[in-house]
Amino acid sequence: MTNQNNKYTKARFFKCALQVNASGYIKYRGQQQTLTEDDYNQQLLNTALEAGVEVIGMADHGSINGFEKIRDLFNQHNIVVFPGFEVASSEKIHFVCLFEESTFSDLIKMHLGALGVDIHHPEAPVQKSALDIINYVNDKDGFIFAAHSTNDDGVLKRRMNHVWQQNGLLAAQIPGSVEDLRHAQDVLYYRAFKNRDEAYHREREMAAINAADIAKPEDIKNEDASCLIKMTKPCFASFKQAFLDSGSRVRLNSDKPQNYASAIERVRFIGGYLDGVDIEFSEHLNAVIGGRGTGKSTLLECIRFAFDLQPFGKAAQAQHDAILKNNLGNEKGMVEVKVRSAAMHGRHFTISRKYGNQPAVVDENDSISPYHPKDLLPGIELYGQNEIYEMTRDEQSRNQLIKRFLEGEHERFDAAIAKVLVRLKDNRESIKSALSQKADIEEEVERLPKLQEQAKQFQALGIHEKLEIIPKLEKEKQLNGRTNEEVERVKEALDTLKDSLPDIVFLSDASLEGLPHADLLKQQREILESLLTSLTQTLVPLEQLVSKTSAELLHFQQQLIEKINSEEQQLENAFKDIPASQGKTGRKIGAEYQSLLKKIEQIRPKKAALQSREAQLNELYSQRKKLLLELDQQTSARASAMQKSVKSLTRKLEQKVRLSLNSEGNRQVLVDALSNCNLEGVGVKRLAWVIDGEFSPANLAATIRQGAAELTISFGISDTVVRALCRLPEHKLLMLEELVIPDTMAIELNVTHGEQDAVFRSIEDLSTGQQCTAVLHLLLLDNQDPLILDQPEDNLDNAFIAERIVAELRRAKLNRQFLFATHNANIPVFGDAEWIGVLSVEDNKGLIKPEQQGAIDMPEVQKLAADILEGGKSAFNQRREKYGFN
Repeated sequence: MTNQNNKYTKARFFKCALQVNASGYIKYRGQQQTLTEDDYNQQLLNTALEAGVEVIGMADHGSINGFEKIRDLFNQHNIVVFPGFEVASSEKIHFVCLFEESTFSDLIKMHLGALGVDIHHPEAPVQKSALDIINYVNDKDGFIFAAHSTNDDGVLKRRMNHVWQQNGLLAAQIPGSVEDLRHAQDVLYYRAFKNRDEAYHREREMAAINAADIAKPEDIKNEDASCLIKMTKPCFASFKQAFLDSGSRVRLNSDKPQNYASAIERVRFIGGYLDGVDIEFSEHLNAVIGGRGTGKSTLLECIRFAFDLQPFGKAAQAQHDAILKNNLGNEKGMVEVKVRSAAMHGRHFTISRKYGNQPAVVDENDSISPYHPKDLLPGIELYGQNEIYEMTRDEQSRNQLIKRFLEGEHERFDAAIAKVLVRLKDNRESIKSALSQKADIEEEVERLPKLQEQAKQFQALGIHEKLEIIPKLEKEKQLNGRTNEEVERVKEALDTLKDSLPDIVFLSDASLEGLPHADLLKQQREILESLLTSLTQTLVPLEQLVSKTSAELLHFQQQLIEKINSEEQQLENAFKDIPASQGKTGRKIGAEYQSLLKKIEQIRPKKAALQSREAQLNELYSQRKKLLLELDQQTSARASAMQKSVKSLTRKLEQKVRLSLNSEGNRQVLVDALSNCNLEGVGVKRLAWVIDGEFSPANLAATIRQGAAELTISFGISDTVVRALCRLPEHKLLMLEELVIPDTMAIELNVTHGEQDAVFRSIEDLSTGQQCTAVLHLLLLDNQDPLILDQPEDNLDNAFIAERIVAELRRAKLNRQFLFATHNANIPVFGDAEWIGVLSVEDNKGLIKPEQQGAIDMPEVQKLAADILEGGKSAFNQRREKYGFN
């Protein structure tokens, strides 16, 4: 299927000028005609093309003269012409009557005769009443609208409410917008069009159109000379049908919204079950229909595949994988999706993905783009069958969905909280390291008294005087090594400085070329170059000085080592003079004493290191208190911002869904954290007190540090739990302090229908269909990117679809694209889908024929929609009769 062969596959707005007069109208107005008929027609065509008019209605007073020449000329330029005329009723109310585009002039003249138009005075009122004219035109399959309804000869100005209420009258002309009528001299006009005046109340609201008289060619460019009618193909049948759903299909030029949203513009398949299918979607509401097994889900899952979107839940993932493998994988098929991206300021991209490969993105210049598909449409939502239902059953997923629609400052606080948590984690690791080092030092320092006692025993042997130099030599070794450390620290500082020297490559001539103020940046480069030169020159003597120092120190260090070695050699000789004792030779006793003194001298300085570690820990804990305070401040500010955001979102939901936030309400997270600590003898049931409490994790950690008595007093918990908590190591308490308890969100759905007072019920107490309806209301909120749903009606309450969801769709589709695969007539028909595609199967391949796509105004689409969605005309009529509907 190729769309090049078929221009009309989706509904759009066509600009229509519905009260165009032929050249003879100037004479009727009593003015001098300076153009020939052909010149007039050519100028009219030129201005129509310039104004973008694609449909015109002929509406001379009581005349059809000149119509066929205009039709022949305009048809050559694809402008559709409806023949017709303007007529005044016996009450002097003016109407415009239009007929099918292929109607001949002679038949129009017959209609004029039947209405009693005087060919000599075509502007004069006829003898037939307004109601007679309305009924006649409708009986002849024409279309009639009230001309200039607020003027002297208009239905409103003449207070003809019984004419206004006539079912066969579907539209009335006004000079500007309906809102302009609010300030008109007669407020009735506004109330009548808004259907708020009891005397003028209609079952179907009157469509307001702009169709001012085209008295001369230039008039067709005036805003009040045309209006917008949505049709798949511009023809009289679609034109008439548009007024049966004017709320969706009839717009004034001033009312047409500008759409800046993203859109999936085209999907094309190469290989696989849908090989050759090539669809151009509407940027508004699209619906894929078809019998079961024709490939509706396949189409949507292939779009998901192209965007690399992950299904929600294991079941959805398994179904997605199976669909792709069976329908795309066997032939290693490819999906190609053309998109317009709001995130990229309306730029166009093409996403291509072959089965088994990653997606590739190409921009409008046919260059490979670095963007991922999700970067182009970051807010795209796609849910397969039952995915929404699965989401409603998962509280965390519901909350994540709601957060996507929240607007406010809470995201700023989220970022700040994340930064504080990173700093707290770094602080925790520092404390953990410092505690470990302190424990190691403490272990060694605790050995010192025992070693000193052992030394006294050796001294009792009278060898202390002989070997008193040993600790002195050990200290000299330590001091000798320390000089090297000092020089190495200076070397490291110089290396750091060298690595930090200014890099001026970023200000190269190539980088500055073409910049408007390059001269100023060049001056900055010169200053940096001067700094670089000066520092480089300064570093040379510094490095030389350090090298010289190292060399000088080395001389004296070597001398010291030689002397220490000499002293130790003399010690070896002194060991010989030590008397034997307890079976040990003097040499062995001396060696043991030497080793013992070395150990004592190595440990002795660690007493000072222990004090340093304790000071370090005190500083780390002090920093931690500040960080925990900052965390409290940020989480409190975030909670306040979140409350405001949730209230704002609830207002947007307009009494359909109500949301309420319980800040830090998900205390199960704290229970899980404690359970993961493997508390001895403490199961989940013994942690029920955590759920009911209002204390923070940091407060719990602080109380645990205070001991068992304080835990019992503060929380009233059992001895088993107290003992288990008191055995928690410090690093677990630190992790506990950093725990941020998530919020919980209460979702309530208004379960009433129609105009009844709202009754809200919690999502936990709703039926499956009502739960899904609540979530769908959220999904229909403003979003620049498309929403794609596969058979949403499967899990929706049917009454809610008709009364709520369809109404939401009709509003939201003006500024957002929707694509549904559906079996429910309410969505494409009452939602007035701009594109309906009927999937069918031929030779085991899915296809959408050109004539089987478009809006509901296309005869073939109408028939197939009735067959597929309603079970056919007979079944539909039987149901209507059984319901008692006329």
